[in-house]
Amino acid sequence: MVQQVNFNDASLKPKDSVQNQAQLQVLQQQASKAAEAVHPFDAVLQTTVQQGSALKFSAHAKERLSMRNINLSAQDLSNITNAVNKAAAKGARQSLLVMNNLALIVSVTNRTVITALDDSNMKENVFTNIDSAVIV
Repeated sequence: MVQQVNFNDASLKPKDSVQNQAQLQVLQQQASKAAEAVHPFDAVLQTTVQQGSALKFSAHAKERLSMRNINLSAQDLSNITNAVNKAAAKGARQSLLVMNNLALIVSVTNRTVITALDDSNMKENVFTNIDSAVIV
């Protein structure tokens, strides 16, 4: 709760004025800290950017990963994210990512893995509707 202090009041004595100025400074500092604690613009922007750059997996991709017993490590996820970033930097929209014995179809614009194939399911396959390929 912020108190409003009027410094133009002629009935204020010099001592009262100094006390009120000190109170005002304290209140301004508290208000500034409270505003920063709520949602500073930089923090909100950074959170939005981080969320926007997070890699997502579609329900179909999650199902394929589970069905094909494909487990991705933190390093794998980091490599995939870096590959998506590279594809995005080149203007790609739909990419085939090939990593070890794994192929992923990724919507670069949505940062979403659409499907996943292991090496046994990659053979004799034709990948369509992609505009780029990234070998990791």
